[in-house]
Amino acid sequence: MTEATTRRLLRRDERQAQILGAAAAAFARGGYAATSMEDVAAEAGITRLIVYRHFDSKEDLYRAVLTTVTERLAEEWRSGVEGGGHGYVFRTLLTVARELPDGYRLLFEHAAREPQFVGFFEDVRAAQVGLADQILGGQLPDPAMRRWATRTLIGYLDDSVLAWLELGDPARDDDFVEQATDGMLAMYRAWVPDPALVDGSRPIDAEPVS
Repeated sequence: MTEATTRRLLRRDERQAQILGAAAAAFARGGYAATSMEDVAAEAGITRLIVYRHFDSKEDLYRAVLTTVTERLAEEWRSGVEGGGHGYVFRTLLTVARELPDGYRLLFEHAAREPQFVGFFEDVRAAQVGLADQILGGQLPDPAMRRWATRTLIGYLDDSVLAWLELGDPARDDDFVEQATDGMLAMYRAWVPDPALVDGSRPIDAEPVS
């Protein structure tokens, strides 16, 4: 029996997932401009023709990687909000980062530097800042401090996960979630005028947000 007859044909969704994973790895390694569809095909172990059967252009492919990551983040966020619990904010981000590491890096590290995709990144960041404002804003009456705090919080969240994705041992992910969450709460307590609003009650990382 030949290799061709024993190789299982992938369903369309499986093939697309394979291509997206390969594209994320290739783009994260080489950057958008320097990475070709041939590079993506080689990363996936398929022909360029197969890549083009699923994605019309390199830009469409890159954007599909970013969209996949944001959709997974939305799914995990909904689950995290429903479950609540200490550390669910960082656990949500880290779950997706571990599942789609190259795509996560593209979204939060590379896209902002790519002219074609900076708008995508800015939309995601604006949504994050808006959510942080819902959580923190009511407790920070000073408008300037409110804007600063929400942007600082999101920067801390995103940069913390990226750094742990690069440096951290997956076996210690629970330690990271605990330490990072404690750091976030320490900032919150320093910013909120009345510490009683967070001490001894449901903190910002455990309060479901509608």
